Amino acid sequence: MGVAGVVRGLLLVVGALLVVGGFATAGLGGPLAPTGLWSVVIGSVLLLAVVLERHRYRSEAAERSVEPSGPGGGETAGTLEARFRPTGEVFVDPTSQRRMRVLLDSRTGERRYVAED
Repeated sequence: MGVAGVVRGLLLVVGALLVVGGFATAGLGGPLAPTGLWSVVIGSVLLLAVVLERHRYRSEAAERSVEPSGPGGGETAGTLEARFRPTGEVFVDPTSQRRMRVLLDSRTGERRYVAED
């Protein structure tokens, strides 16, 4: 598990604790009840953000599939359709420090990203 996995796990735990603690605080009533409700809202937002987060540089179709992301967070090179052609555009992903190649479907303008070895 990489750093991103650890951060996601921590955010899930913190979000869950905020939701549970918020409900407990709101359930006690009194002057702290509004604080408990805010904790529920913030915890719920954290949980939703982690669950709905998209991986870097992946298409929507790849995101819906069960296959893992490729190196650098992009597509796996062997899964791209033949309509995607490499372009001259290359950049270094600031998180993984991997060189990423941009591939383009010239008909639709759709872009994909694949890590270069």
